[in-house]
Amino acid sequence: MIWGAAAKPWKWPRSLPLTYKHLQFMEKNVKNQPIIIHEVGLRDGLQVEKTVVPLEEKLRWIQGLFQTGIDIIQLGSFVNPEKVPQMADTDRLFTQLIASKTKPATVTLSGLVLNEKGLDRGLACGVEMFCMGVSASDTHSQKNTGKTTFDALAQIIPMAQKARQADKKVQVSVQSAFGCGFEGAMAKERVLGIIKEYLAAGIKNISLADTAGHGQPEQVEELFSAIRELDPAVEMTCHFHNTYGLGLANCYAALQTGVTSFESAFGGLGGCPFTKVPAGNVSSEDLVHSLQRMNIRNDINLDKLLEVARMVGTYLNRELPGFILKSGSIVKFKQTIS
Repeated sequence: MIWGAAAKPWKWPRSLPLTYKHLQFMEKNVKNQPIIIHEVGLRDGLQVEKTVVPLEEKLRWIQGLFQTGIDIIQLGSFVNPEKVPQMADTDRLFTQLIASKTKPATVTLSGLVLNEKGLDRGLACGVEMFCMGVSASDTHSQKNTGKTTFDALAQIIPMAQKARQADKKVQVSVQSAFGCGFEGAMAKERVLGIIKEYLAAGIKNISLADTAGHGQPEQVEELFSAIRELDPAVEMTCHFHNTYGLGLANCYAALQTGVTSFESAFGGLGGCPFTKVPAGNVSSEDLVHSLQRMNIRNDINLDKLLEVARMVGTYLNRELPGFILKSGSIVKFKQTIS
């Protein structure tokens, strides 16, 4: 393009007023809300790894995570060990950690369940917070659970109610909420239809998971804003994958819309083995570093979190995808020279 008299007059982008609105929202609301970090590296981070990590090594990583100030640690999922060998010791992890009494009172131990058998296993070994959900994609749902979205939803809601009756924390999710590697884009109405069923059952701790990594910031803002309109009291969680490099940008978009809980994995490990293109989660260190640059969650010990990620990388004998692992913390640098 040649700049000159013939050029069209430049106009403000349509999105700028929205950006200013979001900045106002963050100033008044986001920084006054408790932001929760849910570490899912032991489950989502490891489930696609070919090298099975022994229980003793996992316990070493968990003890390291206890020193970071992270709020929730997902120890694993209660699934068929033949399909996901990494999760074969989930019951033992919960049993040993609860018996050892080394867990800080500020930390909640969560576990993922797909069916009632998994829920019963979790109740028996002391899970403190149950995560469960359905996929908006029928194809992904069939591959992951052997059920259609509709059938999975009919199973999940009674499970959630059973866990709540046992005085357990419960978080329900919509997986493939922003798109599916097999089916492509997910209709917003389909995702919101699932959310409405959760809300009708009185379940208000709700997560949107970008299982295939198809989400982009504008879509994230639109969908979470629509959920907030359904029920202003809903507790919203996000879970993003970095398949196409937008994980952290999507976290920021979610933060702008009032999401207060963020799921991430040490070193950026992870990926669903039942999606078309498995890819890593948002790195916990990258997420915490980004928040701390905005003066949010300065209580989390980023150095300790990086230590855990390095332990994981050393054990797996490869470089993990997290950025701060490679570049170091600019927050720490600024503190050093001030």
